[in-house]
Amino acid sequence: MLALFIANNMEVKRMSTVTEVVTDLVTPILDEHHFYLYDIEFVKEGKSWYLRVYIDKDGGITLNDCAAVSDQLSEALDNVEPDPIPQAYFLEVSSPGAERPLKNEDDYQRAVNHYIHVSLYQQLAGKKVYEGTLVELSAKEMTLNFMDKTRHRQVVIDRSKVAQARLAIKF
Repeated sequence: MLALFIANNMEVKRMSTVTEVVTDLVTPILDEHHFYLYDIEFVKEGKSWYLRVYIDKDGGITLNDCAAVSDQLSEALDNVEPDPIPQAYFLEVSSPGAERPLKNEDDYQRAVNHYIHVSLYQQLAGKKVYEGTLVELSAKEMTLNFMDKTRHRQVVIDRSKVAQARLAIKF
């Protein structure tokens, strides 16, 4: 049991080290293209390892953008000594998607004036879920304009009450 615990902790530490090294390698590449890093994952699925790098830019990322970053990052990874990823892995560079979660303050700031989905820990005015345009954001609150049936409404949400928020597609 102790051996399994130690092995799992070593794997977590290795994954952390890989993401740190990749962050250091990819940041200047992204800066050169005026992109930003959304997230990095180094995960094992089945018998295969995947290094996933999610990138974005204002106006959205294209397939050609992903290919350019993938080529440059792959070359940079090949030139690092000692190899931070000694096992075989698949490198995937992609957009975080249209309905990406808002994970940090930068994500929230970029979401101002965009349509978002917000899930709350507890009901606010009888609802636990709101979808609307994020019109104001402060350290403590967010203000959404939303439709309640046929009426335009506004709600101020205490950010500590937000369980999860993500960009959303307005239908």
